[in-house]
Amino acid sequence: MTSSADLASAHLKTVLSAEAATDLTAMSPKQRNDASQPVAEGGFDAPAFLRTVPNRPGSYRMYDAKGTVIYVGKAKDLRKRLSQYFLKQVAPKTRALVSHIAHIEFTVTFSETEALILENNLIKQYQPRYNILLRDDKSYPYILLTDEKHPAVYYHRGAQRIKGEYFGPFPDSTAVKDSLRILQKIFPIRQCAQNVYEHRSRPCLLAQLGKCLAPCVPMTDKQELHYAKQVKLLRMFLNGRDQEVLHDLTASMQQYADALEFEEAARVRDQLLALRRIQESQSVSSEEAFDLDVIASAVGGGISCVHVLFIRRGRILGTRSYFPKLPIEGGSSELLSSFLMQFYLNDSRARMFPKEIVLQNKLEDESLLEQAVYKLCGREVKFSHRVIGDRAKYLRLAEDNAKTALHAKLSSSATAKMRIESLEAILQISNVKRMECFDISHTQGELTVASCVVFGREGPENSRYRRFNIEGITPGDDFAAMHQVLTRRFREVKQGERPDIVFIDGGKGQLAQAEEVLGQAFKRADVPLPLIVAVAKGEGRKEGLETLITGFTHQEYHLTLADPALQLVLHIRDESHRFAITGHRGRRQKARTVSTLEHIPGVGPKRRQALLKHLGGRQEVMRAGVDELVKVPGISRELAQKVYDAMHVS
Repeated sequence: MTSSADLASAHLKTVLSAEAATDLTAMSPKQRNDASQPVAEGGFDAPAFLRTVPNRPGSYRMYDAKGTVIYVGKAKDLRKRLSQYFLKQVAPKTRALVSHIAHIEFTVTFSETEALILENNLIKQYQPRYNILLRDDKSYPYILLTDEKHPAVYYHRGAQRIKGEYFGPFPDSTAVKDSLRILQKIFPIRQCAQNVYEHRSRPCLLAQLGKCLAPCVPMTDKQELHYAKQVKLLRMFLNGRDQEVLHDLTASMQQYADALEFEEAARVRDQLLALRRIQESQSVSSEEAFDLDVIASAVGGGISCVHVLFIRRGRILGTRSYFPKLPIEGGSSELLSSFLMQFYLNDSRARMFPKEIVLQNKLEDESLLEQAVYKLCGREVKFSHRVIGDRAKYLRLAEDNAKTALHAKLSSSATAKMRIESLEAILQISNVKRMECFDISHTQGELTVASCVVFGREGPENSRYRRFNIEGITPGDDFAAMHQVLTRRFREVKQGERPDIVFIDGGKGQLAQAEEVLGQAFKRADVPLPLIVAVAKGEGRKEGLETLITGFTHQEYHLTLADPALQLVLHIRDESHRFAITGHRGRRQKARTVSTLEHIPGVGPKRRQALLKHLGGRQEVMRAGVDELVKVPGISRELAQKVYDAMHVS
């Protein structure tokens, strides 16, 4: 793989500092106009710098006043890309980055592919604060089949100094240890340490249980041949040739039976059945023996999760969840693109490349990433995003795992403690024990539902959640809806149920309603007023661009997704939104007078009746998975998927 040092010496490297000065009087009108672009708050002269940047592919590094690299990027056209940072209208997160720039260095490369590889190396080298940082420096575990008179099979991690065959790498140690336990049931190959093997004088307990052929004690020629045969079968199995192993065992069983050696035939039969049971126990498997990685991401509460399924020979070998920092720019596509570059452009993973990588969405730099992967591992790796069949099934599984892991991360007590302490410090409030958030949901003003979710210091308190059906207002009037829900919630203010912070999902209009209602309610009850905070959406409604506005003072806070406080606020806001929209959909569903099944193409009266009769009613149809729906007479897998999607529309 090309290193950053190699690229730096092979290509033109230009270092430009913030001290570069330009005489404006000698400029053309166009140059003066260019120079009128905003200058970074740190004193960086952007117009002077941009005039020296070529229209060439390359990588760039942004430094702060202390000489620390704060951001690394790559571009097909360096001048165009870098000029975008200094436009008058940029996202708040980009403005925050630009305000810290003291100088920029860039390296021109021969191609965008080399720029991508260089960018990846520099991110690993400098770990810039504004880039996604994927820290994963663990060595990967292998299964080792030693090369000696009586080979042993071991779990191995680290430098491969022991002579033998290494099978892997596996995505995690649990997959290796589980595999070794399975192998011990099928192939009676020794797994004991070398010093134990060399100093035993009689068979151990595993040999007595039939899980080892006991090569540690003298063996007959026939036993030696049998041990060598088991080693051969194990090697075939570890190479993914399990069908050949089954055929070999079947032939051996028949040979023993023909020779009237029924005890040996029975032993091979048991081994054969054990292997088949292991194959059948794979809960998520495929008849097609493909190798692929399936990657899905989930974003919420100001953090992100990327989940990877490692599938080899049609079976899941393992999974792993990563929690990279959200990128300074872009959304889920930028997150996934940055993750893939750092995850795959790595020498330690060169042997782990599958033939195909399945993604949720198409990447902008997909062809570029394919070229970089080819350069690293010497073979083509296909990137897919519109998949069907088993690949689609695996992708849905990865998406579910990403959402589950993200929820677990958000709910962890350590995360909750860090976030609430950060929020207290920013809002200058202490000992926050209860927070409430209100949101409104409707469809074009119809069947409006308001939600109230409650969070404590440990996270969400689901038992205290409440929904309010909003009536008697002008359809679509969110201000009136907010006024009504707050009036009903705080009709009777009790000291024990007083929130310390009330979050309002909305801008200054919703905040005004909260100030009016809560001001009167708490004054009437002679109870201290809680802190009111409006969560106003940012430009393009992108997560991370929200503005926090406090009640009455109208002080504004512009935080980034790197701030634990904003992560907590977004978690509360997202939960309030989810609870509101779920209640609205439930109310809307009850208002429908016809069954959902009647609107599914391909499901007529007979199939609808078959579904209800076979599964026992509409609720059971909703609970059933695709595999259960397929069992209904007349329902194909494609139609079952349509039914499932229609019944679980979100």
